[in-house]
Amino acid sequence: MTSRLLISAAHKSSGKTTISLGLCAALTERGVSVRPFKKGPDYIDPMWLHSASGNACYNLDFYTMSHHEILTTLSSKSQNIDINLIEANKGLYDGMELDGSNSNAALAKLTQTPVVLVIDTRGISRGIAPLLLGYQAFDPDVNIAGVILNQVGGPRHEHKLRTVVEHYTDIPVVGAVHRHEDLELTERHLGLVPSNEAKLAASRIKSIKQHVAEQVDLDKIISIANSAPELPKSQSNDTPIITPVETPMRLGIVCDAAFGFYYADDLDTINSYGVEIVEIDALHDQKLPDIDGLFIGGGFPETHLDSLYKNKILRETIHSAIENGLPTYAECGGLMYLCNNIQWHDKDYYMVGIIPATAKMHAKPQGRGYIQLKQSNAHPWIDTNTNTDTLIPAHEFHYSDISPLPIDSHFAFEVKRGMGINGEHDGYVYKNLLACYAHQRHTASNPWIKDFIRFVQACKNT
Repeated sequence: MTSRLLISAAHKSSGKTTISLGLCAALTERGVSVRPFKKGPDYIDPMWLHSASGNACYNLDFYTMSHHEILTTLSSKSQNIDINLIEANKGLYDGMELDGSNSNAALAKLTQTPVVLVIDTRGISRGIAPLLLGYQAFDPDVNIAGVILNQVGGPRHEHKLRTVVEHYTDIPVVGAVHRHEDLELTERHLGLVPSNEAKLAASRIKSIKQHVAEQVDLDKIISIANSAPELPKSQSNDTPIITPVETPMRLGIVCDAAFGFYYADDLDTINSYGVEIVEIDALHDQKLPDIDGLFIGGGFPETHLDSLYKNKILRETIHSAIENGLPTYAECGGLMYLCNNIQWHDKDYYMVGIIPATAKMHAKPQGRGYIQLKQSNAHPWIDTNTNTDTLIPAHEFHYSDISPLPIDSHFAFEVKRGMGINGEHDGYVYKNLLACYAHQRHTASNPWIKDFIRFVQACKNT
């Protein structure tokens, strides 16, 4: 049986992530293995959940994944795991579609997963009853199996809340977490500070674990997870066929405090093709290792400008490698790093310089949310057997823009929804480089890893 629960809330910023981290860490300390999942295209929460549980966190996203892929991911990644904990995004019923077909509630119903609601109780007492009753009545097919009272003001407040919930509803209170400065997580323009960057991440998770372990009934949490029925079986057959590379291949992936936005299942997919991943630290490594291709993911290069700038040897090495034809793919922060320079506030630092433009940070997002792309003939990995009219679902979230690019620049994508590089195009192409603001996800409808690996292999054999 796939034991599981979904941690959701009435609205965003209710403390879902803090509670989820505490549960992951507290259960793990008990000897219960926890596999975390995150709904949506988030990178930062999964880093924290990975750190808290010791297990990689996988994303479940209606926009980029089919129902079959969601169910298959949840099933395959739960092997030899005691409890699967899914952290929702936003509120339980929030989503892009009016019918709620991509909401957290829809995910709970698709996977038949019991829900534990985290309620921010600041400024509320008796009003919690109609809130919970409304959430139950809105969709009776959603199993709200418990509630965790969060941001509780003190013992008296907790007593009032418990009494009201127990009197008016049949939802069990499985925890009451009181307000405390130890439970605050530092936020930045893209959300939480990533755990790979936060120096005190381990100690912060330890503090959160102690509070949650003391104030949440872990036995009830385990019982709710164990009450989940067998995971539904998918009838679809859209799982991509993976054929390992014929000759050894080494793919360099920049992974450090500045660059860490990678989907766990994308990394799994790269490995499943028989490709060796070689990690590169852009802040400290002095040279590129012996690699056949390079992948620079997103992150926060703007907060590490001084260190990236000072590592001149690596910047020059990357520039020369791309100039000499090294197949390279870069997303968002990676795109910024490859520009001439990055400007943020009063800072302006030279970067790799292979893209003849300036990446400038702004106070507000320049591109945010789900996007749709269409491949152009300039795409270096284009598969002639693929229908290029198919729209690629992806997402973007960037506070920077890049300009000015040469008027004769080539782009791999037409932007059908979203911003991309200039509102019309994304995916700057130069020699064997493709650099975009879009964050892609390897799925049956967009097997970008397969295409990139095939491209790297072809370049290697040339």
